Amino acid sequence: MKPIILYIETATDVCSVALSRGTEIIGLKEEAGGNNHAKNLLPFVDEVLKQSGVNMTEINGVAVSIGPGSYTGLRIGVSTAKGIAYTAGIPVMAISTLESIAQGAKTLWSGTSTETVQIVPMIDARRMEVFTTRYDFDMNSLEEVSAKIIDQNTFTELLSEQKVLFCGNGMPKCHELLSAFPNACFINAHVSAKNMLPSALRKWQKQEFENVAYFEPFYLKEYVAAKPVVKGLH
Repeated sequence: MKPIILYIETATDVCSVALSRGTEIIGLKEEAGGNNHAKNLLPFVDEVLKQSGVNMTEINGVAVSIGPGSYTGLRIGVSTAKGIAYTAGIPVMAISTLESIAQGAKTLWSGTSTETVQIVPMIDARRMEVFTTRYDFDMNSLEEVSAKIIDQNTFTELLSEQKVLFCGNGMPKCHELLSAFPNACFINAHVSAKNMLPSALRKWQKQEFENVAYFEPFYLKEYVAAKPVVKGLH
C-alpha cells in the first residue's frame, strides 16, 4: 500500500501544506508571510487536494510539524491536524520541526563525503537565541533540542573536528560569526511541509501514531503574553 499522507507545517512564518502518495510528493502549497496561518491553512489544504485529484476520504494519515517554533502557529497547525484526523478517523504523526529542516538541508547539500558531516538546524527565537539540535547525515539525533545563545564560541569545538551544515531561519544569526571556519556550511533549507515525508513514512511503517485527543505541540519554552503598553498610563 502506498499511503496518502497530508502534511501541515505552521511552526514558523511559513504556512505550508503538502500531500504525498508513497514516496512521492503530489501536491504542495506554501507561503511565507507572517501571521496568516489561521486564514490560509484550510484553503491551502483544499488547494493541495484539488491539485492532486485526491478526496479527503482517500487520505490515510496526517503529519504535522510540532515544534519548536511559534506558539500561535503550532497551536493552529496541531488543532487543524487533530480536527482532520478526528473527523476522518485517520492517525496523526507528529514530526519535529528541526528534523524536517535538517532533512531539507540534507536534500540540498551537494557535497560528496557524508561520514563526518553533521546537520545543525536552527529556528529563530529572539535576539541571538535559536532553538537547535544536531543530527548526523543519516538523521540520527546527536543531542537534545535546546535553546542556545549564539556567539563566536558556540560551535568552535565541533567545527574544528568536522563539517557542519547550518540551516533554518535561525542560521543567518551564526553566518557572520562562523563563516571564517572552513568546516562551516550554510544552506538555505526553508521550512516546508514536503520535508516531513521521510520522517512521516518511518512513523507510518512503525505505526507510531499520536493520541489525537491529548498530544500537544513541543513549545520548548512556555508562552509568555506581552503586556499591552498604553501611553500615559503607569
